[in-house]
Amino acid sequence: MEDYVFEITDKTKRDIRLTKERWSHITSPKSLHPYMVNYLEEVKQTLEKPDVIILNKYEYTKANYYKFLKERRQYLLVGVKYLNGEGFITTSFITKNIKKR
Repeated sequence: MEDYVFEITDKTKRDIRLTKERWSHITSPKSLHPYMVNYLEEVKQTLEKPDVIILNKYEYTKANYYKFLKERRQYLLVGVKYLNGEGFITTSFITKNIKKR
Protein backbone atom coordinates (compact mmCIF):
# COMPACT_ATOMS: atom_id res chain seq x y z
CA MET A 1 0.00 0.00 0.00
CA GLU A 2 2.97 2.34 0.48
CA ASP A 3 3.15 3.02 -3.27
CA TYR A 4 -0.50 4.13 -3.34
CA VAL A 5 -2.19 7.35 -2.39
CA PHE A 6 -5.37 5.32 -1.95
CA GLU A 7 -7.18 2.16 -2.98
CA ILE A 8 -10.95 2.25 -3.23
CA THR A 9 -13.82 0.08 -4.45
CA ASP A 10 -15.70 1.83 -7.24
CA LYS A 11 -19.42 1.82 -7.99
CA THR A 12 -19.04 -1.35 -10.07
CA LYS A 13 -17.34 -3.17 -7.15
CA ARG A 14 -13.89 -3.07 -8.72
CA ASP A 15 -10.76 -2.06 -6.83
CA ILE A 16 -9.17 1.11 -8.16
CA ARG A 17 -5.75 2.40 -7.10
CA LEU A 18 -4.10 5.77 -7.35
CA THR A 19 -0.33 5.41 -7.32
CA LYS A 20 1.93 8.05 -5.82
CA GLU A 21 3.65 8.32 -9.20
CA ARG A 22 0.36 9.10 -11.02
CA TRP A 23 -0.84 11.57 -8.40
CA SER A 24 2.53 13.33 -8.57
CA HIS A 25 2.26 13.43 -12.37
CA ILE A 26 -1.33 14.74 -12.30
CA THR A 27 -0.65 17.44 -9.68
CA SER A 28 2.87 18.47 -10.73
CA PRO A 29 3.33 22.24 -11.23
CA LYS A 30 4.58 21.36 -14.73
CA SER A 31 1.42 19.39 -15.57
CA LEU A 32 -1.69 20.74 -17.25
CA HIS A 33 -3.73 20.17 -14.07
CA PRO A 34 -1.74 21.26 -10.98
CA TYR A 35 -4.99 22.53 -9.39
CA MET A 36 -5.99 18.88 -8.93
CA VAL A 37 -3.91 18.79 -5.75
CA ASN A 38 -7.02 20.26 -4.05
CA TYR A 39 -9.40 17.58 -5.38
CA LEU A 40 -8.21 14.29 -3.91
CA GLU A 41 -11.43 13.66 -1.94
CA GLU A 42 -13.51 14.51 -5.00
CA VAL A 43 -11.52 11.97 -7.03
CA LYS A 44 -12.50 9.30 -4.50
CA GLN A 45 -16.14 10.41 -4.56
CA THR A 46 -16.16 10.31 -8.36
CA LEU A 47 -15.11 6.66 -8.30
CA GLU A 48 -17.59 5.69 -5.56
CA LYS A 49 -20.59 7.66 -6.83
CA PRO A 50 -20.05 8.83 -10.40
CA ASP A 51 -22.78 10.61 -12.30
CA VAL A 52 -21.80 8.57 -15.34
CA ILE A 53 -19.16 6.09 -16.46
CA ILE A 54 -18.21 6.17 -20.14
CA LEU A 55 -16.36 3.16 -21.50
CA ASN A 56 -13.76 3.90 -24.14
CA LYS A 57 -15.13 2.86 -27.53
CA TYR A 58 -11.74 1.88 -28.91
CA GLU A 59 -10.01 0.45 -25.87
CA TYR A 60 -12.23 -1.70 -23.65
CA THR A 61 -9.71 -1.54 -20.78
CA LYS A 62 -10.30 2.19 -20.26
CA ALA A 63 -13.18 4.14 -18.74
CA ASN A 64 -13.86 7.73 -17.73
CA TYR A 65 -15.78 8.45 -14.53
CA TYR A 66 -17.55 11.82 -14.30
CA LYS A 67 -19.03 13.74 -11.38
CA PHE A 68 -20.60 17.20 -11.60
CA LEU A 69 -19.01 19.76 -9.27
CA LYS A 70 -21.72 22.26 -8.38
CA GLU A 71 -19.37 24.97 -7.12
CA ARG A 72 -17.46 24.98 -10.43
CA ARG A 73 -20.41 24.06 -12.67
CA GLN A 74 -18.10 21.62 -14.44
CA TYR A 75 -17.30 17.91 -14.33
CA LEU A 76 -14.47 16.13 -12.64
CA LEU A 77 -13.14 13.40 -14.91
CA VAL A 78 -11.19 10.43 -13.55
CA GLY A 79 -9.62 8.21 -16.20
CA VAL A 80 -9.12 4.56 -15.24
CA LYS A 81 -7.31 1.71 -16.98
CA TYR A 82 -8.09 -1.89 -16.03
CA LEU A 83 -5.28 -4.42 -16.00
CA ASN A 84 -5.63 -8.02 -14.80
CA GLY A 85 -8.90 -7.22 -13.03
CA GLU A 86 -7.53 -4.18 -11.20
CA GLY A 87 -8.09 -0.53 -11.99
CA PHE A 88 -5.49 2.20 -11.98
CA ILE A 89 -6.13 5.92 -12.28
CA THR A 90 -4.30 7.31 -15.31
CA THR A 91 -5.49 10.93 -15.25
CA SER A 92 -7.88 13.34 -13.61
CA PHE A 93 -8.95 16.86 -14.46
CA ILE A 94 -11.90 19.23 -14.64
CA THR A 95 -13.79 19.53 -17.92
CA LYS A 96 -16.85 21.36 -19.21
CA ASN A 97 -18.43 18.43 -21.00
CA ILE A 98 -18.86 14.68 -20.84
CA LYS A 99 -17.26 13.05 -23.86
CA LYS A 100 -19.37 10.16 -25.15
CA ARG A 101 -16.79 7.79 -26.59
